[in-house]
Amino acid sequence: MIIEKKSPDLWLFIAVIMMMAIGVCMVFSSSYIMAYKWYGDSYFFLKRQILYAIIGLVIFFFAIYTDYHYYKKLALPILILSIALLSMVYIPSIGRSAGGARRWVKIGFFSFQPSEIAKFALILYMAESLTRKHSEEIKTFIKGILPSLIILVVIFLLILKEPDFSTALIILGISFIMLFIGGTKVIQLFTLVVAAIPVGILILLKEEYRRIRLLSFLDPWKDPLDSGFHIIQSLTALGSGGISGIGLGESRQKFFYLPDQHTDFIFSIIGEELGFIGTLVIIVLFIILLWRGFKIAVNSADQFGTLLAAGITAMITFQSIINIGVVTKIIPT
Repeated sequence: MIIEKKSPDLWLFIAVIMMMAIGVCMVFSSSYIMAYKWYGDSYFFLKRQILYAIIGLVIFFFAIYTDYHYYKKLALPILILSIALLSMVYIPSIGRSAGGARRWVKIGFFSFQPSEIAKFALILYMAESLTRKHSEEIKTFIKGILPSLIILVVIFLLILKEPDFSTALIILGISFIMLFIGGTKVIQLFTLVVAAIPVGILILLKEEYRRIRLLSFLDPWKDPLDSGFHIIQSLTALGSGGISGIGLGESRQKFFYLPDQHTDFIFSIIGEELGFIGTLVIIVLFIILLWRGFKIAVNSADQFGTLLAAGITAMITFQSIINIGVVTKIIPT
């Protein structure tokens, strides 16, 4: 399981450490007012973020010094576990609602989103499944693409029901990239995309709240106190920052003007406090992650390593694009 010592990719390591440091700093800056009001402890979210950062570093170094082929054995168990956890979201005594969606599972004092585990589980399963097949099998629909599609649809529907449309889209994007790199025929992928477009439009317009969000995206100032409030406050934060920001810790929007300022909309606070320069640094760090991630995928010793690295890189890329796109009003919330 453990292989001989090797050095991590230097560019990737620097980017990860910088993003973790900026993340810890900005979580504290954006949350200390809220933390004091909710928990009577201004450092509540800071302490939690530091804990998560330490856990992340442990996993990071564990992954560096572990033979990634070992993960093949875990592909099916983790997949089954992730589907079970996604199903547990809908059990009233276990699943937890927040913001009108059931996306969390609470076990004791610990809460987490099963969809985050499901992303990695799907990547691991598809990498193992596509590697197991020879090149001719992958190019056939029944043996090549169908098994992955079945698992994808199950996970997609469970996440969509929460509802979590953005994560469901990320799942689709990851799967498309992995199927393409895995050797699936382009015509098959093209057919799937064409077939998915009307289904996606139907899903988007079926629920009233999604239609309202789409209209608010087109013109948030039409309903500035309700459906357009979130994005208006986000743009206000970004606009206030200018080129260099109003100063670290000096955000005005975090005083309960901008909802989710320490989570989904933390990029807006970065823009307000650190300005365009600060947001540009974050984007450059994400580009470095993308560059080094796909470089690792291309240089991997085998197909499993290529698919695993490409899937994880695609996941980070899609998540960052959607998050930054939403807070800057490039794509709908």
